[in-house]
Amino acid sequence: MRQIYHRKKKIIMEKEKLKVLFASFEAAPFVKTGGLGDVAGSLPKYLNDKDCDVRLILPKLSCIPQRFVDRMEYVENYTVPLGWRESYCGLFEMKYNGVTIYFLDNEYYFRRDGVYGEFDDGERVAFFSKAVLETLLHISDFMPDVIHCNDWHTALIPVFLNEQYKALWGFDNIKTVLTVHNLKFQGQFSDFVIGDICGLTGTDADRQMRSGYGSANYMLGGLRYADRISTVSPTYAEEICTPYFGEGLDWLFSDRRSRLTGILNGIAVDVFDPENDKYLPYHFSAEKTAGKARCKKALQKELGLNTECDKPLFAVISRLTEQKGLDLITYNLPWIVENGCQLVVLGQGDSRYEEAFRYYHDRYPGQICVRIEFSEELSHKIYAGADALLMPSRFEPCGLSQMIAMRYGTVPVVRETGGLKDSVQPYNKFTGEGSGFSFANFNAHELRYAMEQLLELWSKPRKWQALKKHIMTLDFSWEASAKRYREMYRQLCGK
Repeated sequence: MRQIYHRKKKIIMEKEKLKVLFASFEAAPFVKTGGLGDVAGSLPKYLNDKDCDVRLILPKLSCIPQRFVDRMEYVENYTVPLGWRESYCGLFEMKYNGVTIYFLDNEYYFRRDGVYGEFDDGERVAFFSKAVLETLLHISDFMPDVIHCNDWHTALIPVFLNEQYKALWGFDNIKTVLTVHNLKFQGQFSDFVIGDICGLTGTDADRQMRSGYGSANYMLGGLRYADRISTVSPTYAEEICTPYFGEGLDWLFSDRRSRLTGILNGIAVDVFDPENDKYLPYHFSAEKTAGKARCKKALQKELGLNTECDKPLFAVISRLTEQKGLDLITYNLPWIVENGCQLVVLGQGDSRYEEAFRYYHDRYPGQICVRIEFSEELSHKIYAGADALLMPSRFEPCGLSQMIAMRYGTVPVVRETGGLKDSVQPYNKFTGEGSGFSFANFNAHELRYAMEQLLELWSKPRKWQALKKHIMTLDFSWEASAKRYREMYRQLCGK
């Protein structure tokens, strides 16, 4: 195979144009379970320009909608060595939003009902990471300068590259970037995977991937082997160097601080656009805001909330997990009701939070509505119809909801952590500056004080309208973030 590769790839490489392969286990609109899917689905399009050729590579998961599968073109198939195995891999290709996207097929690993949570996730992820590198042997017109990996699902790519592929022609100059979207999830398995699945027994990785007795950590391996580490906000890059946020790896981030960069995520402003959003019953803008009030009334009717409400409608659009600070919200729910405010919750997750919100939904009809589901359409309607978004996260690497909310003129109430701190400037009632309300400590009373400040501003319609219009003009597009990523790639490659 290697001899075939050398004959096939002896071409003059176009060194002027930076080539980047963006590797992710999910990307919207093909498959999405969270923020990673949003980023991988949006960022490559903005990275692509006349000086940068960015391509996306994904597993061909069975949950990808058929309308996309029908557009994929078969390229070829080959085998991928994984430990003692030789596994089939089919290569498919398509263009979407101007980006070349590769899909790697193996029904044994990828024909599953879910994306994650399978008994053999360690093997599935290792296969995908190895297959990404093996696929470069079969693409005649593209050898990346940089492989941009995302979270633990692709963290083995830098490990395999350095231990098993660097000696091959064309691979010796590839640099790797590993972006940490959520350090809470690291891909930890029995150290059995190091030899049996990864085939790395006896290499430096055998030692570098171990995170304790009998344990292997894919994220740890990637962080040690990647040429550059990035996170999805500047504040989170600082936070993970401390024990509270570092999830047991703060020592490593501190040690590699010179190679750690924080770049705030953006949002797809063409998708989240109150002037053209296909899901909204009425459209509006910073100049013409009347449609927002009409969206609020339509949302209240749809959800069974009282329409004659002269107080704010708060919203929670989130996974219902401890990370999101939901304990602070449930503690303050009686206060929300007593002050005549309303609350709508959209999301699903831990049963204890689902049950708590259901209880308040049943107890306060007309004031609280809870939908234990995820609906793209309803989320857009809530962003447009709500007055304020509650996001008091315990930690938040970046967060997209607060940026989306501001795009729709919905004022965020956030805890000052990670990307929430970077994207929401505290409102100053004396100068009128700021973009939302925030608090520092993870404390229910501080959240309540922030909501009280919001109610105080609500009682002054002219100032409230000024804040609402201001946050709708803020630029949270991917343009600025993409520029910083391209600069990082060029610095890494010396171009």
